[in-house]
Amino acid sequence: MDDLLLLIDLHKDGPRQGPGGDYETSLAVSLSGLRGATNLKIADIGCGTGASTLVLARELDAHITAVDFCPEFLTKLEDVAARAGVADRITTLSASMEALPFAEAAYDAIWSEGAIYNMGFAAGVEAWRNYLKPNGILAVSELTWLTDQRPEELQKHWEREYPEVDTASGKMAVLERLGFSPIGYFPLSEYCWLDNYYRPMQQRFSGYLDRHKDSEAAREIVAAEENEISLYERHRAFVSYGYYIARKFGR
Repeated sequence: MDDLLLLIDLHKDGPRQGPGGDYETSLAVSLSGLRGATNLKIADIGCGTGASTLVLARELDAHITAVDFCPEFLTKLEDVAARAGVADRITTLSASMEALPFAEAAYDAIWSEGAIYNMGFAAGVEAWRNYLKPNGILAVSELTWLTDQRPEELQKHWEREYPEVDTASGKMAVLERLGFSPIGYFPLSEYCWLDNYYRPMQQRFSGYLDRHKDSEAAREIVAAEENEISLYERHRAFVSYGYYIARKFGR
């Protein structure tokens, strides 16, 4: 089994595939100004097993296209949505975020929690803008430095893993340069990382290694995740995901 399939297997049973929280998604909805609007069309790109999708379906008068490249994640989302009574508001789509089959100006809002890094923040913002209606909303969470100076080991780790990591002011500048007006921002709290993402993942490590017969590849993935967790625990004051809400301007 290759590394991608191993990663999918580790994360498919998690409540989230990255840091986040229902409260934070709801706060982004409030900042977006979408409450009270009717018949919205929203794309949730890189939705994973659908934590953010379910909040959008509960809180907005909207139909949501939930997009992920991984069919296993979408199957989980469909099961949870059916149990939550919102399946009629969600259509799942297995597709790459870099090759979306969307028409120009098709959506009132595009959501993406902890996923835009897969194609890069600037590339994602620029490409996805085309799918928004005039004055459409972009809401994304993105790895963000919380301070101007960081410990060297943290800086080296994240610049190696994701060279586009930057401060909130740097991300805002990208949004403005690419045709958006920022209307809201907040960093994710520690519990979004520890309680909602890392701790549930750590609880799955033992069963995961058993399923893969303690293979070297599986052990390497667990070790990499443990290293990231340890790094966050030591340096949580310096890095988080920032939640960015912006409005498209111009055509």
